[in-house]
Amino acid sequence: MTRPPQPEPSAVVAATAMFVEVLVVGIGFLTGLGILAAAIAGPDNSRQLAPAAATPLAAGAALAFAYALGILIDRAADTVLAPARRRLRTQSFPTSAAYAQARLKLAEIPALAARADYARSRLRICRGWTLNSILLTLATDLALWRYPVEHRPLLLATATILGVLAAVGFYLSWHAITATGYRKLAAQTAPAATQTVPAQQPAPAPHTP
Repeated sequence: MTRPPQPEPSAVVAATAMFVEVLVVGIGFLTGLGILAAAIAGPDNSRQLAPAAATPLAAGAALAFAYALGILIDRAADTVLAPARRRLRTQSFPTSAAYAQARLKLAEIPALAARADYARSRLRICRGWTLNSILLTLATDLALWRYPVEHRPLLLATATILGVLAAVGFYLSWHAITATGYRKLAAQTAPAATQTVPAQQPAPAPHTP
């Protein structure tokens, strides 16, 4: 009986990284939705709903919901930032066909492809948390208005400033990673560069005595 083919370690690592990225983005957005729901419900209703939200069943459902939300937010953030992404790409690649060809060339060099995957992982987290920061800021501000707290103006100003700084920081990080990724891809897949980077050779088979 033949054993089923096992996935390559690189594929498993890539799938795990993708799962973690989506979950990181989704948990952030779900947290914002939770704060927003608590702000809308008010202190009394939130106090009554708190025991149900603390059950293991609710925690499991929240984790699954966070993963689903992460997929939606990742796609939404990619759509929102698409115009800026296209402008950055045209600085290194005049056409979409040239970019696609460069991606194919990069896939032939495993060491460079792994670095590009790591950069894309950071890119996806930054673009998702650009939207998460906006939601968290708005939800926190609304909660501060709804709940009786001391020094409300100071807390509102602090939450708003920190939220704006976080959103701007994540956007600038996304912008820098995206621009650098396109520049590196163009340089690494240029004809002269691809000739100087040798392809990985398979490991030699062990000698039998």
